[in-house]
Amino acid sequence: MILKDLEIFIVEPPAPGWGGRYWIFPKITTADGIVGYGECYASTVGPQAMAAVIEDVFLRHMQGEAAENVELMFRRAYSSGFTQRPDPTVMGAFSGLEIACWDILGKIRNRPVWALLGGLMNPRLRSYTYLYPRPEDDPVRFWVDPDMTAAAAARAVDQGFTAVKFDPAGPYTIRGGHDPAQSDITRSVAFCDRIRQAVGDRADLLFGTHGQFTVAGAIRMGQALEPFGPLWYEEPIPPDATLDLAEVARAVRIPVATGERLTTKMEFAAVLRAGAARILQPALGRAGGILEGRKIAAIAEAFTAQVAPHLYAGPVEWAANLHLAASIPNLLMVETIETGGAFHMALTGHRLRWEAGYVEAPQGPGLGIDFDEALARAHPYSGRRLHLEMQEAPCDYGRPNVFEGGAPRDVNDGSPSP
Repeated sequence: MILKDLEIFIVEPPAPGWGGRYWIFPKITTADGIVGYGECYASTVGPQAMAAVIEDVFLRHMQGEAAENVELMFRRAYSSGFTQRPDPTVMGAFSGLEIACWDILGKIRNRPVWALLGGLMNPRLRSYTYLYPRPEDDPVRFWVDPDMTAAAAARAVDQGFTAVKFDPAGPYTIRGGHDPAQSDITRSVAFCDRIRQAVGDRADLLFGTHGQFTVAGAIRMGQALEPFGPLWYEEPIPPDATLDLAEVARAVRIPVATGERLTTKMEFAAVLRAGAARILQPALGRAGGILEGRKIAAIAEAFTAQVAPHLYAGPVEWAANLHLAASIPNLLMVETIETGGAFHMALTGHRLRWEAGYVEAPQGPGLGIDFDEALARAHPYSGRRLHLEMQEAPCDYGRPNVFEGGAPRDVNDGSPSP
């Protein structure tokens, strides 16, 4: 089980590109030829620079080590450079490599990863999806038109989803928190109203944001949405303002969720201690990997908090999420991309199964996927932009803020753009 070789795939999903501009998959091969795949969900540097970080973390902390020594390798990476603190780039690199180690360990034992994490708690995993436009929908209008989005919600619920997520309140800017324009609040209320009318009590509404508000702005927005009873209010202020997030949580009668941009149990524990959120959304390709995700879930359990693993990435992180979700008692739900995503499913050999609003716990050894290397090689990413990017222009208070959600195509490098 000695870790020997590393290969990195940087893959561009075909249009419409849901899941981001590119996905990074490390492949580790042991000295005796066992192969494991992982995924790194970190985009603070460009993909080629990130590949160099992944290689450095592997060579420095993991090559020559036994695959089962996950804790030791985590402590090496976490402590590298005399830091001993969360670093989203280093831990993002380690996360994908760690997931590959679990894939190896499961294959060696001929057991699913969840069997190595305490066994099967949840054979069927409740799932939710963002609301995405159809190919025939206007790709700009969809994100700001409550009626079009409500129709998409009705279609998703008819498929079996019992929760749908949407985020009409842009923009997401580099300028930190801002007060929402009144038009953004009005649009957000209209979205909740129309979607609630479309789905009734058949589904929960999940109101997404990406840390764009001030405390006061987040409270104004949240209180305006309360009559529609969303299940959660996601990351309403920047992710490093834990005590301020707790102030929002106390002022708004919607459960606060956070975690997409947090890494390691240290940051998640701070959220729980502050009472800032009771729904945690670790992205396993950034949070530290599967074992670190299991620790985050255990800490959350002690705070009666629930876990809803985040996914806006490729299918290997999705598979890792499913194994964590299958093994924990405090699962709320898992994120999927529509009913799995055609390219996601193809890359994993169609081994993951979504049906009527639930994903089945994977049954194959390791991650339970057959990663299609030929397909990955056929879709290389050659652009220079990041997986996701924030805009530099501030919130516009004189005209509507038009946010094109997801990953529509842009004209700069032919790649998806948030």
